[in-house]
Amino acid sequence: MVADRTADTRPQIDEALVRRLVDTQFPQWGKLPLKLLNPAGSDHVIYRLGGDLSVRLPRHPGAIGQASKEFRWLPRLSPHLPLAVPVPVGVGDPDFGYPWPWAVSRWLDGEVATVDALGDSLRAAVELARFLAALQRFVPEDIPAGNTREDLTARPLSDRDRATRVAIAKVDGVFDTAAMTELWNAALSAPGWDRSPVCFHGDFHTGNLLTSDGRLSAVIDFGGLGMGDPACDLMIAFTLMSANSRAAFRDALGVDDATWLRGRGWALATGLNAYTSYAAVNPQVAAQTTRQITQALIG
Repeated sequence: MVADRTADTRPQIDEALVRRLVDTQFPQWGKLPLKLLNPAGSDHVIYRLGGDLSVRLPRHPGAIGQASKEFRWLPRLSPHLPLAVPVPVGVGDPDFGYPWPWAVSRWLDGEVATVDALGDSLRAAVELARFLAALQRFVPEDIPAGNTREDLTARPLSDRDRATRVAIAKVDGVFDTAAMTELWNAALSAPGWDRSPVCFHGDFHTGNLLTSDGRLSAVIDFGGLGMGDPACDLMIAFTLMSANSRAAFRDALGVDDATWLRGRGWALATGLNAYTSYAAVNPQVAAQTTRQITQALIG
């Protein structure tokens, strides 16, 4: 759900390249087999390395900071969170024509969460609320209260104003443009976050949740990790949950009206961005984002 995916900036990534990168920079894992994970999402090419590791290489410039960010922050966050998160074990350097840092992390078993499996689950909704509450309580020791680090800087919802209005116009006839405009205006006008900045995931949707034996097991992909207004993480309420589980989630997290409204705005903006970028070529994204947009309008 990020921009800057122009074709001319995408390096060619194949198993031969990944093999050379791993063998030269992490020879201790040089004999482990590689297996392409497909599909792996729009931001990274992912290979499973042996049974216990994964190799993640950014596809485009918008994802190039994730390896170092996760290597810095996830080992510090992990002990405070009630669900598993990736454990980075190394950051590789550009080489052999590949231009960006890349990462090796511990493999997390599980299946991607689905609406069919968890959409009506009150237990899952409460577990996700507890995860976000724990994330928001985390305060890095080297960041004074009220301040943030440059690599955790948050973008305000208003930064998406122009792109969202353009997207609303593009989907006229597909969705209720009057209702979307009304929601978007209300979200931008809602009172802002007036408390100290807190940690947020930044891309908290079904594709970044793993399940095992029918239960939530892990949260992945922390490239959007930041500190500021946590309303962006309310996106999960509209990508995964039904009305009943959404109510349980909101109650467990204790979300006020203004923050909930901003969260609906985030769900609308990110849903429209993904829909206009991918729906024409990816039926699964079309279905997922259609649900996200319509649920955000419902509230």
